[in-house]
Amino acid sequence: MSPTFRALRNPNYRLYVAGSVVSNTGTWMQRVAQDWLVLSLAGTGGTELGITTGLQFLPTLLLAPYAGVVADRFPKRVLLQLTQLGMAVSALALGAIAVSGHAQVWMVYALAFTFGIAAAFDAPTRQSFVSEMVGPDDLTNAVGLNSAAFNIARLLGPALAGLLIGVLGGGARASGWVILVNGLSYFAIIWQLQRMDTRLLHTPEPRGRAPGMLLEGMRYVRSQPKMMMILVLVFFAGTFGMNFQITSALMATQVFDKGAGEFGVLGSALAIGSLSGALLAARRPTIRLRLLLFAATGFGVAEIVAGLLPSYLAFACFAPVIGFCTITLLNSANATMQLSSDPLLRGRVMALYMTVVMGGTPLGAPVIGLIGEQLGARWTLILGGVLVLVGVGLAVLVLHRVERRVATLAQADVRLFDPLTAAR
Repeated sequence: MSPTFRALRNPNYRLYVAGSVVSNTGTWMQRVAQDWLVLSLAGTGGTELGITTGLQFLPTLLLAPYAGVVADRFPKRVLLQLTQLGMAVSALALGAIAVSGHAQVWMVYALAFTFGIAAAFDAPTRQSFVSEMVGPDDLTNAVGLNSAAFNIARLLGPALAGLLIGVLGGGARASGWVILVNGLSYFAIIWQLQRMDTRLLHTPEPRGRAPGMLLEGMRYVRSQPKMMMILVLVFFAGTFGMNFQITSALMATQVFDKGAGEFGVLGSALAIGSLSGALLAARRPTIRLRLLLFAATGFGVAEIVAGLLPSYLAFACFAPVIGFCTITLLNSANATMQLSSDPLLRGRVMALYMTVVMGGTPLGAPVIGLIGEQLGARWTLILGGVLVLVGVGLAVLVLHRVERRVATLAQADVRLFDPLTAAR
C-alpha cells in the first residue's frame, strides 16, 4: 500500500473514514445552505451571517475544555455516536422549519447554537479517537487522511448544495431541503462506529472522576513550549482568518454579484487546495516547527492577496492557495499536539486545541461580518490576513518565553534536589 494511505490498513479506520466522508459532505452542504437561508431571510447583511456563525461556534468556546474531560472519562466511540445524533436532530429541526416556510432569523440563531453544543463535545472526542484507532506510528498519516476525507467532502458538499439550492428555486425552502439531507447524513458515521471491532482499539483506561482534571490539562499544556506556540498560531488564524463562510459569501454576493451556485464553487475551490495539502501531509513522516510558521505566514499573505483580486474568476482560481496553506497549518498543528501529549491527557489537550481553533470564531465572526458591512467585503480578507501575520510574530515570542520559563524551572529543580548545589 502507498505510504500516503498506510493508515487504511486498519479496518476500524477504514469504516471511520467511509462514514466521515458521507457525514462531512452533508455538513458542508448545510454550511452553504444555512448561510443562504440567513441571506434569504435577512437580505445581504453580513452582521446576521456573522452572528449565526458565531453562535454555532460559541459552545466550543464555552464547553470544549469540559468536553475534553468527558472525552478522557468515557468511551470515545459511544460519545461520538451520541454527539452525531445530537447534530442530526438539530439539523433535521432546522431543515423542517425552513421547508415549512416558518423560518425566522432568530430560529436559525437558536438551532445553530444547539448544533454547536453537540459539536463542542464531538470535536475533542473525534480528534483524540484517531490515535485509538491507528496507534502512534500511523497517527500523522491518519490525521492527513482525515483531512483529505474532510476536504473531499468540502469539495463535494458546497457544489452539491449550490446546485440543489438553485434547482429547488434558490429561496429559504430550497435551503431547508439541503439541510434535511445533512440531518440524515449523520446516521452514516453512527452506523460505521457501531460496526467497529472494539478489540482493535488502542483505548487507554478511562479516567475516573477526580477534582482538578480540567486544571491538570491546562497546566500540562502551559508547560509545553511547542504546544503554546501552536495555540497562539491557530488562535489568530481561526479567529481572524478562517471565516470562509462569511468572507466567501460576502465576496460572492457584494463584490462579484454572484448567486448560490457561484458561492458553492468558491467552497469547492478552497477544498481543492485543502485536499492537495492534506494528501501531502499524509506522506510527511515528521513535522517541524518551521513548517507551522511557514504555513501560517503563507496563509496570512494569501488572504491579503485574495482581498485585492479584481474578478470572480481570479478569486476562484486563487482560492486553492488559501486552502492549501490553511490545511497545512491545521494538519501540522493537530498532529503535533497529539503526538506530543500524554495519552491520559490527550482528550483535554485536544479540547483546549479545538477551543482555540474553533472557539475564537464567536469572537471573530461578528467582527468580520461588521467589517464587511462597514468597510466592504474585501477588507474582511485584508484585515484578517494582517492579523494572522501579527499572530505569527506573537507565536514566536511565546515559544521563546515558555522555553525560558521551563528551563528556569528545570534549573531550580536541579538546585533543589542536588545535595552539592544545596550545600553551597
